[in-house]
Amino acid sequence: MENPLRGLPAPPPLGSAALPPGTYAGQVVLVTGGGTGLGKAIATEFARLGADLVIAGRRIEQLKSAQEELAAVPGAGRVTAAVCDIRDPERVAEVFDAAGAAFGRLPDVLINNAAANFPCPAEDLSPNAWRAVVDITLTGTWFTTREFGRRHLAAGSCGSIVNIGASYAWTGGPGFAHSAAAKAGVKNLVETLAVEWGPYGIQINGLVPGLFPHADMTEDIRGGLDRAAPDAKDNRQPALRVGAPRELGWAATFLASPYARFITGHTLVVDGANWQRRSLVNPEVVPVREQLGRGPFTL
Repeated sequence: MENPLRGLPAPPPLGSAALPPGTYAGQVVLVTGGGTGLGKAIATEFARLGADLVIAGRRIEQLKSAQEELAAVPGAGRVTAAVCDIRDPERVAEVFDAAGAAFGRLPDVLINNAAANFPCPAEDLSPNAWRAVVDITLTGTWFTTREFGRRHLAAGSCGSIVNIGASYAWTGGPGFAHSAAAKAGVKNLVETLAVEWGPYGIQINGLVPGLFPHADMTEDIRGGLDRAAPDAKDNRQPALRVGAPRELGWAATFLASPYARFITGHTLVVDGANWQRRSLVNPEVVPVREQLGRGPFTL
């Protein structure tokens, strides 16, 4: 008998666009953390649709490399890079100034992708470790969002924000108390500001990625995948496959596009329903410390 389990179909090939060519022609898109990983994948799809891009990050070498790649994408507009630690509101303001100087207008779209994370039992989190993740993921997202909103409100212009979130904003994240708390705040900003700023023409949505393997994955995620059997990462997804980074980019370009103007305050999860999966019989509980290979906690 033929195996009925097929999983979700593969996406269209790399280089395909989800929206009409030129959808973002003449618009400026600012992507934080746009020099690597999923941030760069999102920026690539905006470039394919004609956007002028500002990619911001903390490492100039990665930014310059990404700038060259993005400028070479067929259909791309102009691309500029800005070194920025989003924890510094003055530097965030300078990035917006630089975008205006380069392109003659405010960014029309802000993608809040920059974040920090690492696995750690909650009891082992130092105050500095907590602050490092929360200050980048939540406070930094707020600083960029605030700057975007204030400038558009003052100019009387419309704009669109997409915050990259995480599914444990709903469920909690054992082993990631710092990141889960920060991402819950990021999700709440989406819901709060959609109401506050909607009357002024500013929409804001969230976008949650599932498992999208890519070259810039953190060591803890890569290590987990490397330890699994070759097809285990697919068999552990209801879709029976992982995501292609371009699929996240397509979702981002849609949410910020003219075709999604009546969608605001919403967080879209792009993970093949993995975060909603439940077993009929719960698996054995393995404490986070044991999962991370740490011994008993001591003060």
